[in-house]
Amino acid sequence: MKILIIGGDAAGMSAAMQIVRNSKGHEITVLEKGGVYSYGQCGLPYVISGKIDSTERLIARTQETFRDKYGIDARIFHEVLQVDSENKMVSGLDHSNGQSFSLSYDRLLIATGVSPVVPDWEGASLSGIFSLKTIPDAKKIIDYMQRDIKNVTVIGGGYIGLEMAESFAELGKKVTMIERNEQLAKIFDHDMAKLIHGEAEKQNIILKMGESVEAFAGNDHVEFIKTDKGEYETDLVLIAIGVRPNTTFLEGTGIIKNVNGAIQVNAYMQTSIKDIYAAGDCATQYHRIKEKDDHIPLGTHANKQGQIAGLNIVNIHKTFKGVVGTSIIKFFNLTLGRTGLSETEAKLLNIPCQSVTIQSSDIAGYYPNNKKLTLKLIYHKETYKILGGQIIGGNGVDKRIDVLATALFNSMTTDQLLDLDLAYAPPYNGVWDPIQQAARRVK
Repeated sequence: MKILIIGGDAAGMSAAMQIVRNSKGHEITVLEKGGVYSYGQCGLPYVISGKIDSTERLIARTQETFRDKYGIDARIFHEVLQVDSENKMVSGLDHSNGQSFSLSYDRLLIATGVSPVVPDWEGASLSGIFSLKTIPDAKKIIDYMQRDIKNVTVIGGGYIGLEMAESFAELGKKVTMIERNEQLAKIFDHDMAKLIHGEAEKQNIILKMGESVEAFAGNDHVEFIKTDKGEYETDLVLIAIGVRPNTTFLEGTGIIKNVNGAIQVNAYMQTSIKDIYAAGDCATQYHRIKEKDDHIPLGTHANKQGQIAGLNIVNIHKTFKGVVGTSIIKFFNLTLGRTGLSETEAKLLNIPCQSVTIQSSDIAGYYPNNKKLTLKLIYHKETYKILGGQIIGGNGVDKRIDVLATALFNSMTTDQLLDLDLAYAPPYNGVWDPIQQAARRVK
């Protein structure tokens, strides 16, 4: 069987490896638009800050490894421009030599990921204005930072914006964050986001909330950024306002996409066209709490969906069980964790909900060096089923958010949270874990 995979990162190569490990005799070809295979995109901000000393450390397997060790025809600089689903052909351009190519397939996996959204702002072509998604993107930023960079502006307050604001600040730069909404980190409720704002201000990050970027100005490089409320000096700009699925090349195929352009898939990672699969950031993910398809582009989902797609492509049937919306991020001295629905999301979905917010500590309150935790638990007003949780603090956020994610995955109630047998010893926890303390407050 001729198996063709478009995209050589998390989802695509997870699928390829499952095919290699679980079946034999297939011809596997992977077409990667860029020049690097299978790397950890989430580590890029830490390469820029210097915490990780090289982008090479982010690469899990090289093109040569896939070719020589696993027998995968892994190609680079191959951009797919068209898919002919009727004749089972893909065509595109090999950027290494400028030549066109066409390849046939029996089964096709689309794992093309997402690209940063960069609006057509006036002056956006000036040097010194960047987005961050790939290793080459990171290298360009690192190279530009060799200049006399004092003022850095980050546009957008999501994951990448927060991580890069920290990275630039750790490099000694004066950092301004511009966000058109009234808060950073919109995946958190506003009351929890205030804690993030407080940490930003402690770290001397200048926040410009409720401002919309209109233009950039400068001679050959960016020198000013203009918003609807002011004009600010800057030596470097990072745009991190969101991403868009790389799916425009699929026009005319009949493949169904959602309003954001993500490819609609079922639990087997099948698209609406026979023998075409999709996985990862370019595809939808079923949200178990919302009970509908969503688009949450994260590396954890991409790897899982890629594995499941690979197995199904070779007729080993396995389903993707869905997501609950779990994520975590480091922001200076805070860890920001969330899972499930925010209170804002629940209300938009017309789900009757209530919430409880508590202050606690990561370990026993009397034990030295305990750190403050703020925990918000959202639950169904009538059934007391857990709908979501948000935790912000110094230590111990990760293990609590994972417990809540497990509870959400299994449709547990607040009463059932109280029944959990969680680990306790003063250096690790209080007698009642903070999530159980919150559950006890539920009325």
